[in-house]
Amino acid sequence: MTQDLEMKDRSTPSNSISPPVPSTLQHLKEIASLIETGSYSKEVRRIARAVRLTIALRKKLTASVISSFLDHVLTPGSEPHAKLSAYLPKEDDHEMEVDAATSAIQTPTTKHLLPEIEIFCNLLVLLFLIDQKKYNEAKACSSASVAWLKNVNRRTVDVIASRLFFYYSYSHELTGDLAEIRGNLLALHRIATLRHDELGQETLLNLLLRNYLHYNLYDQAEKLRSKAPRFEAHSNQQFCRYLFYLGKIRTIQLEYTDAKESLLQAARKAPVAARGFRIQCNKWAIIVRLLLGEIPERTVFMQKGMEKALRPYFELTNAVRIGDLELFRNIADKFATTFSADGTHNLIVRLRHNVIRTGLRNISISYSRISLADVAKKLRLDSPNPVADAESIVSKAIRDGAIDATLDHANGWMVSKETGDIYSTNEPQLAFNSRIAFCLNMHNEAVRALRFPPNTHKEKESAEKRRERQQQEQELAKHIAEEDDDDF
Repeated sequence: MTQDLEMKDRSTPSNSISPPVPSTLQHLKEIASLIETGSYSKEVRRIARAVRLTIALRKKLTASVISSFLDHVLTPGSEPHAKLSAYLPKEDDHEMEVDAATSAIQTPTTKHLLPEIEIFCNLLVLLFLIDQKKYNEAKACSSASVAWLKNVNRRTVDVIASRLFFYYSYSHELTGDLAEIRGNLLALHRIATLRHDELGQETLLNLLLRNYLHYNLYDQAEKLRSKAPRFEAHSNQQFCRYLFYLGKIRTIQLEYTDAKESLLQAARKAPVAARGFRIQCNKWAIIVRLLLGEIPERTVFMQKGMEKALRPYFELTNAVRIGDLELFRNIADKFATTFSADGTHNLIVRLRHNVIRTGLRNISISYSRISLADVAKKLRLDSPNPVADAESIVSKAIRDGAIDATLDHANGWMVSKETGDIYSTNEPQLAFNSRIAFCLNMHNEAVRALRFPPNTHKEKESAEKRRERQQQEQELAKHIAEEDDDDF
């Protein structure tokens, strides 16, 4: 009996052995098979899923894995194989032996020669070069891939092509040569429009807007944006980028209300994993709200993972809220480098007038009558004639309706009127109207974003088709979160 128990104890571990984890190379081969299936069946959804799975494997890509994958899907010695292999570094002898043994076992006799497979190989090599910080090689690889893409007109290529366009622009931005590709991006956008490639149009329009805004060419960016064809967004990431660029353009054009709406919508729609993008949206939205005379809530600056990045803007908001001009100047000088790097320095210069107006509003609430000399002293105006400047500032604030007061020029006084009941005005009604419009807009966007199976009202599905549809819905639910985290 003792021996039987010992035999059972010894046999237990052998039954609990977990199956071997598939290697990165095996994952890439499965992705290639998925792309091939999508290409033959003309299902763009499968190719989009293959791209998402590739991004998930990005950190595991090595030169040996990519080289073995190229040997698997491309004919060794062919022009595409030689061109892409030239960008990969030479592996050690031991790694080459292991890869050769693996490919000898698993390589089929036929090779995949589909355009989707070839462009996917280009994307893999480009991702590897960018991750290895070989930006010049990445720029050359992306340029050659984009030149080849111009002659390929297949809708199943559009998903991978749009990702390749993004890294094409990104590699040139990393090398400081973004202006060189502007004409090529315009040509690619024209080609995508003629081919009705809406995803490519979205991506290339955002790349062109980023190109113009990188060199502060806001007028050209607005002309392109206004004349480019518009349609329903196909990618949430591209739509978020478009809203962010639109918000920046509107801010420079002094259209602060539209800019605020675009920036807040971009920050709300962006996935949680895109922290850097959301930080940029919040920085610009904070400045725009300050320019509108609003004070952002403290919770905006306390968002998880953003406290440190938004700290300069928190101190700036505090200075504007108090209306202290000297504190505002000190903060602007202290964080001048940060504001310049964010591209918001010129907007902060505009805030000086808002700081003065806020301080003047606080003074008018606190004092029923105050001399202009004391107003200049409290506002800390550093000018040769502060009393004259204070008189000019007060008169302009009264004319604009910022304060409810009168000027006594003979005695040099500012006389404030009694504060009325705000609920006797139309301001509460306007506030409720804006909130209701916001909720209705969010509801309409949610309804438009709903996904329905195609042609359900035209034909009755069989049991087999129903099972296939349910399986596809499960796969879609599994990868829908990955789609939001992608690209940022």
